[in-house]
Amino acid sequence: MKKFLVKAFIFQLSLILSLSFIDFIPSAIAANLPSDLLKQPATEITVNLGNSANELKFEPNHLEFIAGKRYLLQLKNPSQLKHYFTAKDFADGIWTQKVEAGKVEIKGAIHELELKPGAEAEWVFVPLKTGKYSLRCTIPGHTEAGMTGEIIVGNL
Repeated sequence: MKKFLVKAFIFQLSLILSLSFIDFIPSAIAANLPSDLLKQPATEITVNLGNSANELKFEPNHLEFIAGKRYLLQLKNPSQLKHYFTAKDFADGIWTQKVEAGKVEIKGAIHELELKPGAEAEWVFVPLKTGKYSLRCTIPGHTEAGMTGEIIVGNL
């Protein structure tokens, strides 16, 4: 019985420790990114949040990335309404090099970007985790009106 309790304790302890390190996995992987990757030109993709007719949609609303490749996501809001680019699960699985908006450069974890009318932002990142992620604008009524999208991160 004592052996069983010891094994059960070790199992629980290892489970707790392994779960506590899950949040650090993307950071650990990012720390090991080859430095030449960060020197390579980023693949540029532009996404409009809304349009000049104030339609509630992302253009395009389907984005595809490759894990381990560097991207420059240019976000633009040509509408007269503010919009959010929200994809938390996607953001949790990438390494953000920087976000630039106006004369400000932001580094670190980003989960959501708000773009006011006419605003633009550049998000430079490397996807680390493959998967299918949802994109939406979290302003009340915008998601329901169709301001949604899909992000897919695949392997080479």
